[in-house]
Amino acid sequence: MNDSIFEKRKELSLTRITKAVFPDTTNHHDTLFGGTAMQWMDEASFISATRFSRKRLVTVSSDRIDFEHPVPAGSVVELIASVADVGRTSLTVRVEMWVESMYHDGRTKAISGVFKFVAVDQNCSPRQ
Repeated sequence: MNDSIFEKRKELSLTRITKAVFPDTTNHHDTLFGGTAMQWMDEASFISATRFSRKRLVTVSSDRIDFEHPVPAGSVVELIASVADVGRTSLTVRVEMWVESMYHDGRTKAISGVFKFVAVDQNCSPRQ
């Protein structure tokens, strides 16, 4: 894939998802449960990877999920996913989760991570 096609597909694959952090997604500290955060990040990265490749994909790994700032109940988060690297059968997607108060301006990067996907055929075997 030449660089201009790669950059265009990368641009089109940018994915933004906004969610409200309600009590059913929080832990005993009244902050977003880590497993829920990772699920949301996997979903955003999957959408980005699928938009980029338009192929059947599966998540094969998540690398270094950094929980940098707590995400309190009653806040809004925006997940931003973008393709970072493309291999022969795999894609790497970076995801950032930004948190903001519902009632005040400003936002802070709360969580970041990297997810890797592999393209598969009907039998779940890797494909280009």
